[in-house]
Amino acid sequence: MVEIEIDGKKVEVAEGSMVMHAADKAGTYIPHFCYHKKLSIAANCRMCLVDVEKAPKPMPACATPVTQGMVVRTKSEKAIKAQQSVMEFLLINHPLDCPICDQGGECQLQDLAVGYGVGASRYEEEKRVVFHKDVGPLISMEEMSRCIHCTRCVRFGQEIAGAMELGMANRGEHSEIETFVGRTVDSELSGNMIDICPVGALTSKPFRYSARTWELSRRKSISPHDSTGANLIVQVKNHRVMRVVPFENEAVNECWIADRDRFSYEALNGPERLTRPMLKQGGEWKEVDWQTALEYVANGLSQIKAEHGAGSVGALVSPHSTLEELYLAGALMRGLGSENIDYRLRHTEFDQPEGVRWLGTSIASLSALQGALIVGSNLRKDHPLFAQRIRQSVRHGAAVSAITSPALLADADAWAMSLRQALTAEPAQWVPLLAGVASAVAAEKGVEPPVPAVADEAAKDIARNLLAGGMQAILLGNAAAHHSQASGLLALCQWMAEQTGACVGYLTEAANTVGAQWVRAMPGSGGLNAAQMLAGHLKAALLLHSEPEMDAPHGASAAAALGQCDMVVTLSPFKANMAFSDVLLPIAPFTETSGTFVNAEGRVQSFHAVVRPLGETRPAWKVLRVLADMLALPLPAFNSSQEVLAQALGAAQGSDMLPAAYLSNATSASAAMADKAAIVPRYWGIYELDGIVRRAPSLQQTADARQQPALQGVAA
Repeated sequence: MVEIEIDGKKVEVAEGSMVMHAADKAGTYIPHFCYHKKLSIAANCRMCLVDVEKAPKPMPACATPVTQGMVVRTKSEKAIKAQQSVMEFLLINHPLDCPICDQGGECQLQDLAVGYGVGASRYEEEKRVVFHKDVGPLISMEEMSRCIHCTRCVRFGQEIAGAMELGMANRGEHSEIETFVGRTVDSELSGNMIDICPVGALTSKPFRYSARTWELSRRKSISPHDSTGANLIVQVKNHRVMRVVPFENEAVNECWIADRDRFSYEALNGPERLTRPMLKQGGEWKEVDWQTALEYVANGLSQIKAEHGAGSVGALVSPHSTLEELYLAGALMRGLGSENIDYRLRHTEFDQPEGVRWLGTSIASLSALQGALIVGSNLRKDHPLFAQRIRQSVRHGAAVSAITSPALLADADAWAMSLRQALTAEPAQWVPLLAGVASAVAAEKGVEPPVPAVADEAAKDIARNLLAGGMQAILLGNAAAHHSQASGLLALCQWMAEQTGACVGYLTEAANTVGAQWVRAMPGSGGLNAAQMLAGHLKAALLLHSEPEMDAPHGASAAAALGQCDMVVTLSPFKANMAFSDVLLPIAPFTETSGTFVNAEGRVQSFHAVVRPLGETRPAWKVLRVLADMLALPLPAFNSSQEVLAQALGAAQGSDMLPAAYLSNATSASAAMADKAAIVPRYWGIYELDGIVRRAPSLQQTADARQQPALQGVAA
């Protein structure tokens, strides 16, 4: 450790740290633009000049290493004059358009100009003009004359997103930030460039000119999409979601969010929102009041149960539902005497897990891996924030290998990181490929392999990496979970983890996949799984946030089977499943209800509603509770979602993590699964994940969304 003095205050920092790091630790603010704690040091704005004792001139705090006994003054006359001079240079060409700038009120340049600028400029020449660029539906580069060339956006692309989509062309006053030969910015993390831009050069295209920052209320929430559980700040005006930005949480999403977390809010006020209950009468949809709709559902369920038995009633629930909703859906089914409930609409194998399947390690540890083997995942698109963390591990020397489909690893840039080995094959060959790696591990260890297999040089290299020591992980992706040989893949991974000391886990698909397992939103003894329910074995179906036509591997046949039911009830924020539903009940999306998601690492994260429900929308937990009352089921009279949560959490109540004793990826399945028929799973694109992202206009205009129809039949 090195001790230095900053403005008379002693502070100790690690050797090799910069003055800026020491100032942060000491709680001293140094003005800056190009410095960002998550990016490499560029030292090109010079706003952070400070007075270092015995130095002949002011030094940039972000690029000056600390030395023992160093004395730094950030507020001396020398430092202040240097910072004022830099500000004057920055404002020479900056347009005077603060009144119409979308960044007004949250602009770093605007804020610092108040303290370090002057009332008039000595520069009398014309200001430069930089022409706008069209880089896609998410980011606006309409006013690039405002750019101060801090290069934060460039470094973000290179270091965090893994794709250098922006760069600086030309020199001096002709410098411009632009894409390569007019390309668009297509990274799934691109919206973070808007947040880190210190001026109004990069702004949100969907949000542009819709509100001023000081008009917005800011409320915390949790992303309902992938299993990261990204922490959000939802910005609201007049009970309408206007913008979503990240809430910093180092343990979960750091200071980043994926574009689907940021821009999916557009769907919440879109034309497909369902705002009143609807009944299909004589083939036509009619709006009705809640009492009529709920009585119709309760009477229908009671009649179907009486005529066909409780086993003819089932619930297909989405893992994007809250913990409270999933718990009550299960309680409703079991109260009726049915064990037919399942969240696994996309799966093709339905083994009963021995515990709650999860990531197998903490999310934060993904940034510190020494090696990893990732099986059956389109990592970058399925889990953008997990991919970002693993990318940081690779940048620090981790050896990451993959076994996946050739269509999803078509080139070296598919994951925006360098891979040590990439074994690509159709899903039917994943078990033999993985068995080859297991055989190589067995040969290195001098033990019997779990199944006989031939190991090629690539498999041997992967095995040596897993045995190299340090923090190693074997991670199964969405396609491995959906695979018809899922238990065989897990058994092989589990065996290799035991032999190598690696952790094994699932990059779980949805916001509440882990939570759905915790509350047993799966069939019990004698119950039908999702595939069986969608094969025509039901007379009555409840669909909670789920759209089988889009969420099931064979959507058309699923829709046809549901069309044969006596009654289908859809609980959704949107006008979904209208072709085969009989009742539509408008339930609140995550912004209009309180609830809880459990992310991939088992972290329990609750949130509150940020806006009032739209129209006659109601929280799903209330709808399910009232239905249970009308059916005279023995459920407690819950008065709040917190009461439901306490019941749902059980042994985990009061903790922010599920108990480790319940989290397990162990399996008793045999690794000898190579002879079991492999069903080619359907691929779901990054913007097909759930009903909200499917209805977000800007996301559906991206390059990733345009590729989705072509990939729907491709093995994931």
